[in-house]
Amino acid sequence: MAEFIARLGPDDGELVSERRGAVQWVIFNRPQKLNAMTPPMTQRLLDICGEVNDDRSVRVMVVTGAGGAFISGADISHMRSPEPGEAPRPAPMRGGNYIWNTLEQVRVPTIAAIGGAATGGGAGVASCCDLRIASPKARFGYPIARTLGNSLSIENYARLAALLGIARSKELFLTARLMNAQEMLACGLVIEVVPDQESLFPRTEELAQRITELAPLTLQVSKEALRRVRDRLVPEGDDELFQICAQSNDFKEGRAAFLEKRKPVWTGT
Repeated sequence: MAEFIARLGPDDGELVSERRGAVQWVIFNRPQKLNAMTPPMTQRLLDICGEVNDDRSVRVMVVTGAGGAFISGADISHMRSPEPGEAPRPAPMRGGNYIWNTLEQVRVPTIAAIGGAATGGGAGVASCCDLRIASPKARFGYPIARTLGNSLSIENYARLAALLGIARSKELFLTARLMNAQEMLACGLVIEVVPDQESLFPRTEELAQRITELAPLTLQVSKEALRRVRDRLVPEGDDELFQICAQSNDFKEGRAAFLEKRKPVWTGT
């Protein structure tokens, strides 16, 4: 698999689906942009999730990135903030909820093989996977207070708090810094840090193969049961928190500054 990913080029598509035995590999293939997600890539990811759910011969799904990266987040050039008076996005789509919920509820165990920055939306993808394995170059976080001035949905805050705890989650958001691979291992976010970049895909293949030999219904029920327990952390009626940032001048400024490659000027409005 490592050789296959190394050979990927732009002509192979920006999101590559590769079946190896009972393992479905999903490879973000836009390394020139650190695998930043575009809407077509997101839609293809949703389609693959549906295909995996319908194919009982698939036992494990691996999500990773080409070119030594994982996923740096959403492509900012495709983002915009709502205009004054514009109706808010439907609740299931806010903060990527529909995307993350679809990935998290895939029938089979999912593994994120993190070989570089998992930031913003990339951190969301990694958080939705059941298991995470990292190379020494892996980084994780939501630096949005430094870059875009937007926010997550309440569901995504709950998802991160369930993985890291409230105190560590606050530290990541309030400092806008990224965790390194050893920090990710120490707090249990990843189950293993491989010795070097070259070991990531072979070790992921080994782990995935081991899981394919286990009872699939037991795995399906176990991951769904734990998801339902986690969802008890999610309060209801907090959509207005997301809109505070989504409709702000700061979010417009953050996006503009990112595209213009300058430091944003925050006003708190």
